[in-house]
Amino acid sequence: MKKTNKKPVKKANKGWSIILLICLIINLLASIYMLYSISLLDGIENVIRAVLAIVIVVIFLVISRKLYKNNKKFKLKGSIILVIITLLYSGALVYVSYNIDKAIDSISLMSSNSTTYSSSIVALKDSKAKDIDDIKDQKIGLLNDKNSMDGYKIPLEIIKENKFKDEQIVKYNDYIEAIKALYDKKIDFVFLPTNYDVLFKNIDGFEDIKEETKIIYTKDKKVKNNNTNNGKITKPFTLLLMGVDSPVESIKNSSFNGDALMLITFNPKTLNATIMSIPRDSYVPIACFDNKRRNKITHAAWYGQDCMIKTIEGFTGINIDYYFKINFKGVVKLVDALGGVDVDVEYSFCEQDSNRKWGNNTVYVKEGKQTLTGEQALAYSRNRHYWPNKCSAEWNNGTRNDFIRGSHQQEVVRAILNKAKNIKSVDKLQTILKTISKSMETNMSTSQILSFYDIGKDILMKSNGSNLNDIIGMNRLYLSGYDKYIYDYDDISGKGTRLSLYNYVLYQGSIDDIVEAMKINLGLTTPKMVKKFSFDVDEDYEEQIIGKGTYNESSITLLPNFVGSDKSVAVNFGYSNGISVNVKTVSRGSGYYVGQIISQSAPDGMDIRYLNSFTITVVGSITSTPTPSTDDEEDNTNEDPVAPLLPEEDTSDDENSSDDTTT
Repeated sequence: MKKTNKKPVKKANKGWSIILLICLIINLLASIYMLYSISLLDGIENVIRAVLAIVIVVIFLVISRKLYKNNKKFKLKGSIILVIITLLYSGALVYVSYNIDKAIDSISLMSSNSTTYSSSIVALKDSKAKDIDDIKDQKIGLLNDKNSMDGYKIPLEIIKENKFKDEQIVKYNDYIEAIKALYDKKIDFVFLPTNYDVLFKNIDGFEDIKEETKIIYTKDKKVKNNNTNNGKITKPFTLLLMGVDSPVESIKNSSFNGDALMLITFNPKTLNATIMSIPRDSYVPIACFDNKRRNKITHAAWYGQDCMIKTIEGFTGINIDYYFKINFKGVVKLVDALGGVDVDVEYSFCEQDSNRKWGNNTVYVKEGKQTLTGEQALAYSRNRHYWPNKCSAEWNNGTRNDFIRGSHQQEVVRAILNKAKNIKSVDKLQTILKTISKSMETNMSTSQILSFYDIGKDILMKSNGSNLNDIIGMNRLYLSGYDKYIYDYDDISGKGTRLSLYNYVLYQGSIDDIVEAMKINLGLTTPKMVKKFSFDVDEDYEEQIIGKGTYNESSITLLPNFVGSDKSVAVNFGYSNGISVNVKTVSRGSGYYVGQIISQSAPDGMDIRYLNSFTITVVGSITSTPTPSTDDEEDNTNEDPVAPLLPEEDTSDDENSSDDTTT
């Protein structure tokens, strides 16, 4: 019988067996980590993710088989190569998985299914109290609004936890009234939102509120949001962008002042967007004020994002699907992380920095096309005033107002998006996501944010290096209106700051035109076909700005100052506007005439929508002896409302002061 010579099979020694087993385990863990990371990318390229998952499993099985065979039939050179390949491949899986996981974590931090409210006990700076234990029997001001989380609900918890007595608590109709009481030392402490300085520093008399007060105690509470929008974003949607002016980078626990408000609609199918900047002084019904009292829209921020959202929904009739709150200090870091943004600056200006400091911190930006740093981009988005006392004439040219500022904010947003689409570095992407996660909060779920991938991919495929403005159609919207100083007070509810405030009264026609454009973009309304169109080849085409134009609407009616006028003037005004006019008569000496109005109970400049009745004090008779006017003779007491005083009727006068109401 012929014998065949076979080489003996050489098995791996114990040391190599352990090495090969470790490689197998490392590859198994790396593959599982990668599969887990792929599963987190919910809604992104589902087919590709499925194929990739299958490939990873197949590669794991192949490597496992190779490692097993090498353990049975050991070859040193082959084993070394296999170990190196396995470790490199596993390392690559871990690297990719780690970056996916890190990105998802950053996005998840932005996505909030709850809102953190924060309430503080505030005292004047010279108060001897240092913490809550120093509060004994002193008076504490409380907002009398059971719907307010940081003005009423959290304070109630603090009151119960610290066993404050009922007689210590003084309730006020609004924050301004409560803060004034603190300043006047009628109370010793007051419950306010923790970021009260951001909310109230723009109110006359409270410009230095941060320096004049101090926080004694703070309590936070997390409240779950009712977000019913959880599906993938494929349909047209609305988004409210809200600027948060906070001294810290983190947006958590940050109140916002409503200075930067943009309502955006976007249609993923047509890639068309509308952006409406809402002036901070817009005079609109505030959803969470009694009787939905009209006021500056920025004051809706006193009661949080829900109040702001409901207020905007109220005067536009547009349902807001999502919101994004962005911290201004985060904007600075975001722009810097992008390497700056390219903007054509409208005029040269100076502005305070992100810490609201001047002097050596003053930000100067020249007119013209340039790449702006984070501080410059924020300053451009903020500027709406001339600052002749801060910088020379060359920095104080150009038209400046709330609308110009809104236009600049839109420019900066577009510039950021334009720069972001060119990100190719993983490290830069991670840096940007980290910055955004700290400075941005939204009610979108993580999967909804990830679903923007499809929109972004569509934009990138169509852009081919083009400017974003050439790919995304953006309708320019402009809220038209007029300026008005209005005395902030509601005589019916007894609430208001009792200050004459500048307001921007919106034309309803402008609102209607803008809302129609938004509804068309959202697919809720069919656009009207234009059958005629004319143009001149010698003239440049000028894009229509929706909402900007002449609207023949009458101005809102404010209560006049009747002092010095004849009684009939006030009587006729009340009759014409359905307001009851109560008449109080007094005697006067020479220098007056019978029927002359010498005082009125309601302040002039009030919006008459919030006035049912008022009292005028008129001269009923003239005495031989001159009688000086005194405040005691004015009737400022509340009276039962009566029907409007008819102009043809008169009231009887006698020598003594008397009240007389005619219907």
